[in-house]
Amino acid sequence: MRESALETIIGAAVLGVAAVFMWFAIGNGTDRAEASSGTVELGARFNSAKGINVGTEVSMAGVKVGTVRNIRLNTERAEALVTLAISRDLVPLDDGTTARIQSEGLLGGSYINLEPASGFGQIEPCPQGEELFGESGCGEILYTQGSVDLLTLMASFASGSGDDSSSSASGSYDNTMSSPEDDAGVNTDSPQSNGSVSDTEDEPAGETE
Repeated sequence: MRESALETIIGAAVLGVAAVFMWFAIGNGTDRAEASSGTVELGARFNSAKGINVGTEVSMAGVKVGTVRNIRLNTERAEALVTLAISRDLVPLDDGTTARIQSEGLLGGSYINLEPASGFGQIEPCPQGEELFGESGCGEILYTQGSVDLLTLMASFASGSGDDSSSSASGSYDNTMSSPEDDAGVNTDSPQSNGSVSDTEDEPAGETE
């Protein structure tokens, strides 16, 4: 009797744990379905998608408005085709909107920042039957800026500073070379001043005679 009661208690505990896991899984699935239904897909072409991955944050004015859903390579044009899942409330966007890959800092990750701007039309999601990054160009953000390599940027800045210092050094050398001419001018004027002094000394001698 005691063994059967123990087995019953263990079985009930296992069923309870299984029920909790099932409820958690169903809840997550519902949340994901609701999240996906509240977003639309837009596309952006980048010359470099370094630093971003599937799930990278998409923000506007510092507020998260979506995530990166897919990244693939266009071998014909050597560019990254990035699919963005954007909140449905933001669509349609003005076609002057820019998508930039920005870094949170030297040690931080990267994200895509949307900068809205007016243009000549609006960016509408692709209708049913139309493919993103297709010939129609539906749902694409026209203006983009890829990721920037900070190390390369700092190296180019340092090389530019070196050129400025060398040019300033050559300029100071030219100024130094011009100083002997000034000295020559001073030496040329000095005999005239001496001559005027000697004439002044001769006049009192004539008055004495």
